[in-house]
This record gives sequence, structure tokens and C-alpha cells, in this order.
Amino acid sequence: MTDAPSTPDPPAEPIPWRYRVEGWIAAAGIRIIGLLPLDWASALGGALARMIGPRLGTSKRARLNLRTALPELSDAEIETIVRGMWDNLGRVVFEYPHLSRITIYPSELNDGRVEVLGVEHIEKARAEGRTFILVAGHLANWEISPLASAQYGLDVAFIYRAANNPLVDAMIAELRQHATFIPKGAVASRQAFATLRRGAHLGLLADQKLNDGIAVPFFGRDAMTAPALALLAMRFDCDVLPARVERLGGARFRLTVHPALPIPKTGDRDADVLTLMTEVNRTLESWIRERPDQWFWLHRRWPD
Repeated sequence: MTDAPSTPDPPAEPIPWRYRVEGWIAAAGIRIIGLLPLDWASALGGALARMIGPRLGTSKRARLNLRTALPELSDAEIETIVRGMWDNLGRVVFEYPHLSRITIYPSELNDGRVEVLGVEHIEKARAEGRTFILVAGHLANWEISPLASAQYGLDVAFIYRAANNPLVDAMIAELRQHATFIPKGAVASRQAFATLRRGAHLGLLADQKLNDGIAVPFFGRDAMTAPALALLAMRFDCDVLPARVERLGGARFRLTVHPALPIPKTGDRDADVLTLMTEVNRTLESWIRERPDQWFWLHRRWPD
């Protein structure tokens, strides 16, 4: 009796030509930008984005968000922030090919690009044998936190939103080989659970736009916010350490790890989740208010 023929795997979906063209452009850009010195690349990215970004239709969303969040600002102040936002975004993009060259640890090799404060809060958690979740936002260059964690020898998996174009996403992953990244989606929660169960740590950006989640105050208005951070922290009794990145000028940064946020334990899970996520949003809001030009104002963070 012969074996029944196996069912062949379904053919992979063809990659749309638009994605292929975007991939070719991205690959060429990464190669060219990588040939420039980091400071030149960062400055060029900022200059191009300042020139082009404010004229794009998507900047209307940034202006609307600024008027909603900071109604005291004048039109001139809003335009200044929008230009600064694009400058920062352009720098972030053009700094990607150089991430592996930014040295943070050990200190004798540090080129002075990244000032790190608050390491004692991580050391305290490690000394007590506690896992932790680093919570950050789309401020300055948000890749500095994963870079610093890897160079410091921390076992941290960072949850991220994959690029729509799988070819571009693969290129970004290649530039991020210094750390472990978990793409958001159906598998992310299982991988996050597995990471914390084995005693490793998580990192995530808590300011992304969501269509679901829970309503949490942010700049005086409810914003749909992912509760996963609070649920994981309560489930595994983790420390929640806010990690702030600031751009100090050009391609120079400050990374500050703040003391652990208090974890509410009233027995009412929903209320405790809301309390913790309110504190997370309050922390992010305070950072954004101090340096509004370094935040990603293009998200649809509030309902229309």
C-alpha cells in the first residue's frame, strides 16, 4: 500500500509591485545613508524632513492633535513644533543605518552620544530578582532604549508594530539585530508571557494609536490605550520602569530610567488596570509637554 500523496503547501502570496519598489528604494537609501558619517546623516534627514514634512497632508493631523492637547499654543508655536517633529522623525529614519555604531556600554568605549541616568533602578530590580517592563514612547529616537538594554547585557524583548511592507520590515529587523523584537499581533501575547515566565524582561511603546483597548485620560481627553502592560505587570508582579529618551541636539541623546511605578492591588482588576495605565499616560504626557517637538504627533490618538 503506497502512502497517500502529501498536500502541497499553498503558494506564498506574491509581493505587490508597490512593496517591491518601496523595498528597492529603502535598500538603496540604507546603503547610501550608511556611507555618511552619523552626524551628517542625522542632519541631512532632519533638513529634508523639515522641508517636506510640514507641507504633507498628514501634518494636518499633527496640527489638530496639538490644538486638542495644548490649546494654549499659538498658531506660530504649533508650526514650530510641527517643524521640530519632522526634524526629529527625519533624523530617526536616517540614524537607522548607524544604530550598530552607537556605543553606550562599556563606559570606556562610550563616544558621548548617549548619557544614561537611573541605571540604579534596573540594578535594584535585578538584585531583588524581579522582572520588569520598560515603558517608553515615540520620543526622540526610540531605538536608543533597546540599544542601551542590549549593550548593558539585559535580556529584554521589545514589542513593536511591524511595517506594512514586509520587505521594509525585514530590512529594519536587520538593522535591529542588537536586540530581540516581538511583532505585535496574535503571537505577541504568547511570546510576552514566555519571556516573563523565563525571568527575562519586556519593553514597549505605550503611546500608539489603537482602535480598541480601554479609555484612559491623556492630555485631558480619553484615548484608547492598550491595557496589556498593566495586565502583564499584575499577572507576573513585574516592576514597571518608565524609560525616557531625549534628543539633546543632533545625534546625541539622554536615556533616563525612572523609579518603578506603583502597582495597585485593590483586588478590582479593571480598576487597577485603569489606575496603572492612567499613571503611565500621565508620565508620558509630562515628557511630551517638556519636549513636544520630539513626539510623534501624527498618531490618531484621540477620537475625532
